[in-house]
Amino acid sequence: MLLITLGSCKSTKSITGGEANSRMSAKNIIHAHYLNQPNFKTLRGRLKIDYTNGEESQGVNVSLRMEKDKVIWMSAPLGIVKAHITPNKVSFYNKLQNEYFDGDFSYLSQMLGTQLDFEKVQNLLLGNAVLDLREEKFNSEVYNGNYQLKPKKAREFFKILFQLEPKNFKIAAQEISQPEQTRQLEAKYTYQDIYGNVFPDEIQIVAQEADNLTTIDLSFRNLELDKPMSFPYKVPKGFDKITLK
Repeated sequence: MLLITLGSCKSTKSITGGEANSRMSAKNIIHAHYLNQPNFKTLRGRLKIDYTNGEESQGVNVSLRMEKDKVIWMSAPLGIVKAHITPNKVSFYNKLQNEYFDGDFSYLSQMLGTQLDFEKVQNLLLGNAVLDLREEKFNSEVYNGNYQLKPKKAREFFKILFQLEPKNFKIAAQEISQPEQTRQLEAKYTYQDIYGNVFPDEIQIVAQEADNLTTIDLSFRNLELDKPMSFPYKVPKGFDKITLK
């Protein structure tokens, strides 16, 4: 369950700097964001996950592999826990509990308190806007040194807010909330340069539903791009299937 929240690296220093221009339009900010998407076919590295929900805290280091737009794969040491996410389904198993899940994105959506699909999960991990900013009009302003975007027309059931770094036009913070249901998902980012591509260095995800607060801290290390890789995954026999209530 912890894993589902979700060549060498020349530089692992966080990227900083850049000054926001208060006269830059929301349209140009959004255009720059999509121009600066990372260019890769495959990605692999290490991912440190720290998880707390107010009652328990856990930390684990996992191997991360990704084929862009096709699969996200994670494996804990010795394959004790593995996850395999594709556009069609979410699957993972846990050898410690002898259980597995194989189904749609309702599990992730329930865990993080907002409707998710493969593209949104991938965007969340890459520092891209979870929602397509090109599908509506925004007002922009400079807030705490970042570009802040708010929709010109308020949504009926959702509130959304995006902050973008002026240096890279990558997401500094993004927030989706459903006030009537007391649900909110917020993600904050710092970045690193991997051979001219900007990828997250640290991500803090905070998910709240009513009085339940979950915090997930992700740290990306030793990222490599466009290396040959496989995504081995097979649920062991005899495991119990997890069903959602």
